[in-house]
Amino acid sequence: MELRTTFNIDPSPFKVTYHDPAMFIGSCFASSMGSLLEMGRMPVMINPDGAVFNPVSVSNTINNIVSGREFVQDDLYNHNGTWLSFFHYTDFSSEDPSEVVERINNRSVKALEFLQRARFLFITLGTARVYRMKSSGQIVSNCHKIPAVSFESELLKVSDIVSLWSQQLDVLQTLFPALKVIFTISPVRHWKDTAHGNQISKSVLFLAVEELLKHQSSPQYFPAYELVMDDLRDYRFYNDDMLHPSSTAINYIWEQFSGCYMESKTRALWSEVAKITKARNHHISTGSQIKREKFAVNMLKQISETEARVPSIDLSAERSYFLDLLEKK
Repeated sequence: MELRTTFNIDPSPFKVTYHDPAMFIGSCFASSMGSLLEMGRMPVMINPDGAVFNPVSVSNTINNIVSGREFVQDDLYNHNGTWLSFFHYTDFSSEDPSEVVERINNRSVKALEFLQRARFLFITLGTARVYRMKSSGQIVSNCHKIPAVSFESELLKVSDIVSLWSQQLDVLQTLFPALKVIFTISPVRHWKDTAHGNQISKSVLFLAVEELLKHQSSPQYFPAYELVMDDLRDYRFYNDDMLHPSSTAINYIWEQFSGCYMESKTRALWSEVAKITKARNHHISTGSQIKREKFAVNMLKQISETEARVPSIDLSAERSYFLDLLEKK
């Protein structure tokens, strides 16, 4: 008896490899998939300006990068002594505006350099609802816990998203003709929009993306939302908040994702490297010197073998960690 509504995902003809940098921009779900690639030390950049959830903010992130925009203090907002940017998440904020500007501009330079050599751009959209600052009319990427009365909420129209992103895809195709864009819809529910409001918002995103898949640049779609809602479809695959997918669900989606976008050899290498990077979190009981040394020697051997076969993989941080273990008495 079949107790799940499983479905097949056709393998993509375009494969992510250790020589094809991939950028992930969007909701926290984009961070989940990008972090798994990063665990295998694949060339990846995740949300250079912080997590963004709506199509306008994702587009703003890309435009700020590709335009080489340099932020100045006048682009910032001061809230209770803290300077912040409505285009960026809170880690860029500071009591020193020059520090904020420096962080933002340095990050943008690195993001542009990465995007110029990237082969893939994964876009994860979480909601079609946006928030405008009443005083300026600007759609913000992050409200920075400023009182809600300062913003007004708006549900984007399908036509608005299609128009905006058709232009965005035109720009990306012109600047980076080899770049493949892949859309996903986040399975995370935006519960503050209410159950019905969340469904309406997701529906707008689905309809917009369906139109964008007709763009001449031939973007693709990966069914992350459907894997959670139609395949797993059980609260045991959610975290305690009942909104975010659990680690089990993330790992399942990763299996489908890697099966779609990675060759078997790449997946095998990823698994090998991921074991090394995860080993840094392996707990060795205090006082077990022999056990610790044996573990470190074994991991250093694996690192040397992996780097010898694939010199482009940088495991220097892991090597330093295990060398330090050997030196501890």
